[in-house]
Amino acid sequence: MDNKQATYQFTTSQKIYLPFKRLIGIFGSIVGIVVCLVLLWWWVIPVNAIVTKGHPFFNRHRIGKDGKPFICLKLRTMKLDTDPHMSSTHGDRSSHLTKFGKFLRKTSIDETVQLFNILVGQMAFIGPRPLIDVNEEDVTTINKRKENGAIFLKPGIGGWAQIHKRERLDPKEKAQYDYEYLTRVSFLLDIKIFVYTILMAIGFVKGR
Repeated sequence: MDNKQATYQFTTSQKIYLPFKRLIGIFGSIVGIVVCLVLLWWWVIPVNAIVTKGHPFFNRHRIGKDGKPFICLKLRTMKLDTDPHMSSTHGDRSSHLTKFGKFLRKTSIDETVQLFNILVGQMAFIGPRPLIDVNEEDVTTINKRKENGAIFLKPGIGGWAQIHKRERLDPKEKAQYDYEYLTRVSFLLDIKIFVYTILMAIGFVKGR
């Protein structure tokens, strides 16, 4: 990947907020894990294990804060014979989803296990989408994040780019939204994105 990388100086208010954001991540993920255990995972994981023939999880290396790789947790939504390096905007991607996987994707339940990534500090509730450094589209976005400084942010389950047409953005647009978030990151913006993400997950609103 391209080694060109920008620098970014967080504002004073952002420097104050980011440690607070980490505390929110710790306590919020603990609460979320308990809720998911009680309401979702006890039945979702066994059902998905049956659907995927014993492979309910799909754990991949993703590029995180400062360009460092980490293992991103996710419930498997695609068939076992699907190319793992398929681009997120692959035209025929929906045909590779299992029927249960479509439900998990539509409700974003497949990403709830990323609460463990948040708990250990690899991710945040809100941030740029975690990408892989294998397919050309994601590599392009990662390189653009390096150029504009968005690479300094922890990836998130929800994000500024994600609520804008979700996966229908090209690499340049994704990186631009990531940069906008970098320059505007704040408690109020995170709350706005979090609420909008929940409303999108339940189908109350569509991508902006």
